[in-house]
Amino acid sequence: METTQEIALPPGYRVADVIAFHGRDVEGLAEQVGPDGLRKGVLLDGVPTLLDIRFDGNAARCRLAFDAPVTPALAALAEDALLNVLGLRIDPAAFAAFAHDDPVLGPVLARQPGLRIVQSATVFEALTWAIIGQQINLTFAIALRRTLIKLAGRPHSRGLWCYPEATDVARLPLEDLTSRKFSTAKAETVLRVARMAVDGSLALERRRDAAQVSQELLAIKGIGPWTVNYVLLRGYGYTDCSLEGDVAVRTALHNLTGRAQRPTLAEAQRLLARYAPHRTMAAAYLWASLAE
Repeated sequence: METTQEIALPPGYRVADVIAFHGRDVEGLAEQVGPDGLRKGVLLDGVPTLLDIRFDGNAARCRLAFDAPVTPALAALAEDALLNVLGLRIDPAAFAAFAHDDPVLGPVLARQPGLRIVQSATVFEALTWAIIGQQINLTFAIALRRTLIKLAGRPHSRGLWCYPEATDVARLPLEDLTSRKFSTAKAETVLRVARMAVDGSLALERRRDAAQVSQELLAIKGIGPWTVNYVLLRGYGYTDCSLEGDVAVRTALHNLTGRAQRPTLAEAQRLLARYAPHRTMAAAYLWASLAE
């Protein structure tokens, strides 16, 4: 079944940023991108779902293809996923007004107005991606992500694979992951969070208190502060995530502040505190500064 939807885009919307984020896997297993749009496959409530987005001026023209009849709950999940992949959760205007005259990020903001946080389609996708990406390079992380999709995801009738849900991952034996280059610790953590989501001991609903989510995630073996903040940012869309544990964030702070050495975790936390309650957008601009 197919539905269509048109989403108005704000002035200055940066299409190229959205396409770049979703085009990191050059093999295009679950995402395919082009100059004017993207296609993404994701399992929503057990249904293979294809998000086909075309950018046309000030609008995103979206076609949603479901491999099952559409229920109101499924339609709501798909609309939620669209807002995430389009980066429409956090309005950058508040940070622009807040940091306009900031000596560190003000110049970056002036050079790159309208930067947005693009999110994963679901909280579970953000959580598993954060675990997969811990302490390894991006190329290897993308390869492991591709492995997880092939093991636990499902192909959509129109070709793309769909990123799995917790139920699909929870069924995997540990050996399926460790025999395919997952470390034991990483594989155990991925399976642990999937099984907790299935049995209800870990709630992944988006609209939850950030402090409560942080407390619950930090109590899980294998998850530390960096993973928590990354999930809050890419999964839940919270506006005040402090990424002092991110190497790239600390490198950017080092470059922009002219310090002799890259700041320690404690120093980076202190430097980022000045941007509360907008530390999520501060991280976005710090990341962007490295590509200038």
